Amino acid sequence: MTPQDKLKLIKRDTQEIVTEDELLKLLETKKQPVVYLGTAVTGKPHIGYFVWVLKMADFLKAGFKVKVLLADLHGALDNTPWAVLERRYNYYSTVIPLMFTAVGADIKNVEIVKGSTFQLKKEYILDVLKMSTFTSINDAKRAASEVVKFGDNPKLSGLIYPLMQALDEVYLDVDIQYGGVDQRKILMFARENLPQMGYTPRVEVMTPLIPGLIGKKMSASDPKSKIDLLDNEKTVQDKLKGAYCEEGVVEDNGVLAFLKQVLIPLKQDRKESFVVERPAKYGGNLTFKNYEEVEKVFVEKQLHPLDLKMAVAREISALLGVFQQNKEKIEKIAQEAYA
Repeated sequence: MTPQDKLKLIKRDTQEIVTEDELLKLLETKKQPVVYLGTAVTGKPHIGYFVWVLKMADFLKAGFKVKVLLADLHGALDNTPWAVLERRYNYYSTVIPLMFTAVGADIKNVEIVKGSTFQLKKEYILDVLKMSTFTSINDAKRAASEVVKFGDNPKLSGLIYPLMQALDEVYLDVDIQYGGVDQRKILMFARENLPQMGYTPRVEVMTPLIPGLIGKKMSASDPKSKIDLLDNEKTVQDKLKGAYCEEGVVEDNGVLAFLKQVLIPLKQDRKESFVVERPAKYGGNLTFKNYEEVEKVFVEKQLHPLDLKMAVAREISALLGVFQQNKEKIEKIAQEAYA
């Protein structure tokens, strides 16, 4: 795979890369670059996490070493009770590898890193304190505003969050940080402030957020907006039936968004088509090779929302099969973490 081929794969379905020239130079000069994504151990992972898992699989195919930071201390800074941090970490460290398995990724170059294993070391804490001496309260709050739940009476912990996330790039020894576009302000904070610490800014890669099933951001705290990794086939169908999917409307359509960002790329990687099953009296099955074909037919109202929903439900249930196989074990850990 040439550097240009790798760049094309990494760019697939991304929203922004800062900067693409730096990324291409990295691909041309380093045999095995390192990328990381951090996720705070807060709410239960849901199918929206497949967006970043699939992108990490793209990085793996492009020859990267992938680090997944399970940020336990960041979870505490974002209002997860300290008493359940270890149990939340246990849940995340159980289900995240299974998500990679579900998309068929080779995980030999995936490393799961627990945040507190390096974030409590003297050198790291000293760097956090150093960065705090030139970071204004307004800059820290602005950087974290899309990620941290500040509320009406913001806590100091939320202001520490972006400083730590910036320094994670250094202490994880990575070339790229990847995240959703909601992380953009923190990623730009890192690029602007790491040089003041004498550190090199990293490449930042962002993918779009996908709407939930009720037409807004998919949220772990709103069960109606997302599908849990342990939802069975009937539950998936029921949730899809109730999803916002107005005929001919693409905007805020979580069903189409998940199809575009996860299901179609998976199908294309496997050289398979996306099939919408319909009775012969309604025109029979529809077969699609790419997302653009689906959207065109949907916008033209030649594909009924319910038929689309049921096709997507079937694909999601297939994707979640590995979790059903390990359901008893995962439910036990979930009970301890989220009781």
